[in-house]
Amino acid sequence: MPTSAEARLRAGLTTQSAAETQALAAELAQSLPPDAVLALHGDLGAGKTTFVQGLARGLGVVGPVTSPTFSIYNLHRGRRLLVHLDAYRLDSAAQLDALMIDDFLVSPYCLAIEWPEKVSDWVPAAALHLDLALTATGHRIQLQA
Repeated sequence: MPTSAEARLRAGLTTQSAAETQALAAELAQSLPPDAVLALHGDLGAGKTTFVQGLARGLGVVGPVTSPTFSIYNLHRGRRLLVHLDAYRLDSAAQLDALMIDDFLVSPYCLAIEWPEKVSDWVPAAALHLDLALTATGHRIQLQA
């Protein structure tokens, strides 16, 4: 049965602030399976990194969570490992082999992928896909069916 956060995300909702986006993501983090992959789709400024910051808090990560645009990925330790991948600068999934991300995906983990369309062949079929968009009234977030 879907959690309250998951059910609201499937219906789609708009958050009014970064704090509200982070709270929603933290709530979702509490109900994720032990090895979860989230594919975060959206344009620049859509709130992908803000969402990951909330996931991190929900997973017990202490400390700053920033976009790994230049480092490609960051590792954050909490109650489980959070691997935050920003695929924006990648040209294909083949480039991920050199980054050895698979070596870090030791259960339990949560892998959050920004720009998953850049590495779509690598994203697991069981990944949860979220669409994020900046609208006139806030950030629209919806979990794809």
